[in-house]
Amino acid sequence: MENKKQLYTVSIYTENNVGLLNRISAIFQRRKINIESINSSVSEIDGVSRWSIIVEVSKEQIRKIIGQIEKQVEVIRAFYHTDEETIYQESCLFKIKSDLLFEDLQIQNIIKKSHARIVMVNQEFFVLEKSGRKSEVELLYHELKPFGIMQFVRSGRIAVTKDQLKISTLLEAFNA
Repeated sequence: MENKKQLYTVSIYTENNVGLLNRISAIFQRRKINIESINSSVSEIDGVSRWSIIVEVSKEQIRKIIGQIEKQVEVIRAFYHTDEETIYQESCLFKIKSDLLFEDLQIQNIIKKSHARIVMVNQEFFVLEKSGRKSEVELLYHELKPFGIMQFVRSGRIAVTKDQLKISTLLEAFNA
């Protein structure tokens, strides 16, 4: 069972330094592991960044990867979690011709059914925003594709753990 591959969310708390992304991505590259998605943002502690990296690997591989990541000087702490241990979402934007919104009831029904949100409308186009699981985003993409998507962009996964991470105390000490 140890060698069975599954998706893991890797959460990395770091100082914000130039070159760290290259060194961390090299850890995956050396092992020929594809990064499914990557996201970087501020964390709950000032001055500390949080990265979310999604990879499909075995439990043995993820343990070794976390060990290598934590050896980087700027890394404060790294964790890994399965999908069952996290609450996660993706977000996407669609840019579509405006005339479709007003002239095609089918596209209005797709928007309602998917719980997408119209964030902007002008003469030429409108922009939809959808947040949800990867499968929900992909379903909406496939439903809108026949209408002609002018532009599409999707974020990497963002995730929080279901259980409390014990990192807050460590990060507060780091920040002091």
